[in-house]
Amino acid sequence: MKKKNLNKILFLIFFLFSACSSIPKNVSDSCSIFNERYLWYKHTKKTELKWGTPIYIQLAIIRIESDFDWLAKPPREKIFKIIPFKRPSSSFGYSQAVKGTWEQYKKETGNKFATRARFKDSVDFIGWYTNKTETILKISKKDAFKQYIAYHEGWGNYKYYKRNEKVIGLAKKVKKQSDIYKKQLLKCRKALNKNKYIIF
Repeated sequence: MKKKNLNKILFLIFFLFSACSSIPKNVSDSCSIFNERYLWYKHTKKTELKWGTPIYIQLAIIRIESDFDWLAKPPREKIFKIIPFKRPSSSFGYSQAVKGTWEQYKKETGNKFATRARFKDSVDFIGWYTNKTETILKISKKDAFKQYIAYHEGWGNYKYYKRNEKVIGLAKKVKKQSDIYKKQLLKCRKALNKNKYIIF
């Protein structure tokens, strides 16, 4: 009897966590995202204040990296185009951070319980990373194009990005999406900044 009750509780916790982490209905509209996930606005705003990374750039990076899927992973490589093989990297979660860089983030920030499947931690990671990019590569945190290239390629490989047409294409998408999010936020940010009562 106790085991059955425990299973029910675990299922309920998993269900609630999954529901809170589901993909927003309209990921192309920042106002729609935050109206549906108001806590996400609070987390991105906190990251903007803490690290100086604009909300619209945080969202644009997540949109391109994971499309707001909290369990996103890179697709498995295939042998002979049929047999599933290993994944090309350890990227996971909203930010698609790899294990090594995530561990560095946790160590440097003291956020030892951070998880890549949690939106709050993911945007803080993006703020931390873009802040280090500004320090290391002298790239403004408002430069969506170059910030994304450094995010995707890493600080050491950034100088070689002009050889990589794929990453340039992705960075252009991030820049375009961040511009769209920025314009949308101008229309709803005032309303979002008003106090809202949340029961959790």
